[in-house]
Amino acid sequence: MKYLLALFLAVLSMTPSAQTVAYRVETVTGGLEHPWSLAFLPDGRLLVTERPGRLRVVEPGPDGRLQLRPEAVAGMPPVLARGQAGLFDVLLDPDFANNRRLFLSFAHGTPEANHLRVVSARLDGNELKDLRPIFTSQPAKTDTQHFGGRMAWLPDGTLIFGMGDGNLERTDAQRLHTHLGKFMRIRPDGTVPADNPFVKRDGALPEIYSTGHRNPQGVVVVNGVIYAHEHGSRGGDELNRLTAGANYGWPITTGGVDYTFARITPYRNLPGITPPLTEWTPSIAPAGMAWVDSALFPAWRGSLLVAALAERSVRRVPMGNDGPPGPQDVLFKELGERIRDVRMGPDGAVYLLTDSPQGRVLRVVSEKQ
Repeated sequence: MKYLLALFLAVLSMTPSAQTVAYRVETVTGGLEHPWSLAFLPDGRLLVTERPGRLRVVEPGPDGRLQLRPEAVAGMPPVLARGQAGLFDVLLDPDFANNRRLFLSFAHGTPEANHLRVVSARLDGNELKDLRPIFTSQPAKTDTQHFGGRMAWLPDGTLIFGMGDGNLERTDAQRLHTHLGKFMRIRPDGTVPADNPFVKRDGALPEIYSTGHRNPQGVVVVNGVIYAHEHGSRGGDELNRLTAGANYGWPITTGGVDYTFARITPYRNLPGITPPLTEWTPSIAPAGMAWVDSALFPAWRGSLLVAALAERSVRRVPMGNDGPPGPQDVLFKELGERIRDVRMGPDGAVYLLTDSPQGRVLRVVSEKQ
């Protein structure tokens, strides 16, 4: 009864407000197999990862319109593609225009012994060269679930990224000898910053930045503030503001229950646990995330856009100055698509990736354009 009451109150508190912006959705390209992440090249082309392990280029065709290049980028590292495992994020180096380097996260190894791996490489034409592994999660795990994989740059030039709990021993998210259920912070060459919070802790892996995460699949840095979200189980999806050394609770605190409806923990809050900024119960299955600061969508400025797989939508979450998030909008449900990623383009438009064997890149613009 207590769980049902909490569920009702959570749904009531997050009843979405009416959509306030008239927009239209255009298809940029189709023909993608479970696209996962999107990046914008300085010359106007797009890079898209496909979960089976391909990096694709979307470029102007003979008529000037963007289209999918038939050949995938060559020189990709081997990717384990099974279940939730595959190729995940693509992130450009801040100095990409000069050094042509990019970063990829993916599942590495075998179904029986696998890791989250991050590599850097140089994009030379339609080929990756000078491939350098900079992170491989430890220890190996034996399940192809809960990899995390989203990456972002911090203002000091370090790289932050999330790793899921592996869906095996969930309490590993609370243990510092494993990367499972953590956010990590490293330099672009893979070395560890001396000011990471657990560098001097005996038995702790020095890359760890924060603990207590279940399966983080979205991270955005806004004016130095790190926002990240993660999948709960049956409910309990969270949006968090990350700080160094903080514990976000999984699995000792959560607003969700297990898929069997068994209670995971009796606690939603405990001393020493950083509570979420907001929580989604029932689960929306949050995926990518973007920050809106676009003249095309003035009513959405100062909001996070959260892609939602289960809800087949994008949640607009208005963010105040250190206050709680405001009333949410549910956007793009008319598409009827699982939305894997959401990005703000250099043109100010919103770009979406649909999670499907026939996935698409979509562009959202204001009807006033």
